[in-house]
Amino acid sequence: MLRAAGFRNIDEMWEKAGISFPSPSLRNIPAGKSEYEVMLHLQKLATQNSSHLVNFVGSGYYDHLIPSAVNEITSRSEFYTAYTPYQPEASQGTLQAIYEYQSSICRLTSMPVANASLYDGGTALFEAMMMAVRITSRRQAVISGAVSPIFREMIHCYSSNLDVELLEVPAGDTDSAQEKLIEAVTDKTACVIVQYPNVFGTVESWEKTIEMVHKKKALAVCSTYPLSLAILRTPGEMGFDIVTGEGQSLGIPLSFGGPYLGFMAVSEKYMRKMPGRICGRTVDLDGKQGFVLTLQTREQHIRRAGAMSNICSNESLCALAALVYMTCLGKQGLIDAAKLCASKAVFARNELLQISGVEPVGGAFFNEFVIRLPGDASEIAGKMIDKGFAAGFPLGRYYSDRKDQLLVAVTEKRTREEIKALVNALEAVLWS
Repeated sequence: MLRAAGFRNIDEMWEKAGISFPSPSLRNIPAGKSEYEVMLHLQKLATQNSSHLVNFVGSGYYDHLIPSAVNEITSRSEFYTAYTPYQPEASQGTLQAIYEYQSSICRLTSMPVANASLYDGGTALFEAMMMAVRITSRRQAVISGAVSPIFREMIHCYSSNLDVELLEVPAGDTDSAQEKLIEAVTDKTACVIVQYPNVFGTVESWEKTIEMVHKKKALAVCSTYPLSLAILRTPGEMGFDIVTGEGQSLGIPLSFGGPYLGFMAVSEKYMRKMPGRICGRTVDLDGKQGFVLTLQTREQHIRRAGAMSNICSNESLCALAALVYMTCLGKQGLIDAAKLCASKAVFARNELLQISGVEPVGGAFFNEFVIRLPGDASEIAGKMIDKGFAAGFPLGRYYSDRKDQLLVAVTEKRTREEIKALVNALEAVLWS
């Protein structure tokens, strides 16, 4: 290519283009080290990333207990180095794991069909919006302001060069302002996008809103917290058409934002419009059970121009982790974990409200709630780090009118002693 352009080397090309790259300084480079010395140096650097804070931050990503079996099984070479082939029947073990994962997501959400996974909760929600656009042939999405601001920013980013109108409806105190959402729906609206429980942790009933959305021939799309569905009414029971969510809470550790897991489940009549891979179970000519990638004409590697999405892969290792997690806990284990989250959150909220100046915000919640502090929540949260606590998520980072509000999440991992220590530390920060 350089010869065809008339250059002897790449430096000559950059020189002709008037582009210069300053050479890095080669001074003060230390002498070579042994393998052990390099290892010690890297370990020292790695400790800068470690955190020993007691975590009460949520907002979509949660510090849950993970059975040791999850890492043990996902680290097995058969899974860890495996690739989901494009051939529809190859790699039966991987396909069976995907099929079982899909089945688990369907049971958790009470939806009939799920795909093999998507990149993360935010991209899954964007894919749901585009799916609704394809189904309805409409180009507008109404989005609740009580949807995660991180997810909303991702949707805006992905949609910036698409012919899709995004209409955001501001949230209420800690609710989704459902009446305003209904009023915003017109004959141009493809879908209404909400979160359950919402970004403030509030649990809302959606049946009446969904009924009104359907009357206007739009679709109801929900992003949900999967573990909460073990004890809450499921999106499928309420009538949502498309259900997505962030699967990190299902056996995937917090890790600088990823890799995480997006899941999607839909009504059966919309299955052919769903993005991503779908694994099915069948019987061959000899009567043997087999697993196959099905409905592949929806995908990139078959029909690029007519594909349902630009995703031509899936998060199969993270999906496997979610499957192992759900299998290890079982139905009753998931219920127990969810109940522990809820009960410990109630205990934490009651204890925090005993502090002078701390006020409640909002109503019913699952495992995270909003409190109002007598000062800037971001500054107070920063001081709590020095006390050994990631005390919560300051809502002022995304909502300019909520600078004194802190979103506190409590999982089954937090002990009563840790909760009481959080309360004592916060009281000391506020009034010492």
